[in-house]
Amino acid sequence: MLNEMKKWNPLKWTLVLGALIAAAFVIAADHIDAPGVTSGNGGSVGSDITDLYAFANGDNMVFVINTQGLLSPAATTAATFDEEVMLEINIDNSSTKDQIEDLVIQATFENGKVQVYGPAAPVTTGLNSTKIAGAPSVEVGITKGSTPEIGNANGIKVFAGPRDDPFFFDLGRYLDILGGTQPGFRDPGVDAFAGTNVMALVVEVPKSMLGTGDINIWATSNRKL
Repeated sequence: MLNEMKKWNPLKWTLVLGALIAAAFVIAADHIDAPGVTSGNGGSVGSDITDLYAFANGDNMVFVINTQGLLSPAATTAATFDEEVMLEINIDNSSTKDQIEDLVIQATFENGKVQVYGPAAPVTTGLNSTKIAGAPSVEVGITKGSTPEIGNANGIKVFAGPRDDPFFFDLGRYLDILGGTQPGFRDPGVDAFAGTNVMALVVEVPKSMLGTGDINIWATSNRKL
């Protein structure tokens, strides 16, 4: 898990949090970040990435960024995406796997809608992100009720809204193991995240848009300068 700081202004954004994984079928999870990420110092719960998923769906690749973990059903009703935060999927498709993004997919939020741009070559790489222009884009309303709103344009599908937290972890037994009172996990375990929700961004794109060969991906949340 990367904890870098990355910045942007109307066009540049700053990285608050990122997760780095190699994609075929991948899962990474990080719930409850440090206060410097989630509050104060320019942070917010909207910038707190809990999970990054990537998996193939036929000729397409699906990317999922979950944020704002451990939302209760009551808190979920009022939860929104932070309009000052841009979520970004960074894709390294180089043969050398140099961990420099060759393509990005960016998502911004405004007036109850999500706008997704890319995949396209980034304007800037590294610690700064710049909003790309002229790339394939999809806009769709953020789902509020039980019926999902799905955007579909340029071969890209997009969903944004609350969903049940898919990550399973037996936190109680894990703490027991650390404390030396239990030798290992239960089978089956007890899901510490049961009954909690996340704010999810799901983007499905044709594999042909991602280049050839294997890819490395990482997700970042970026705040306006």
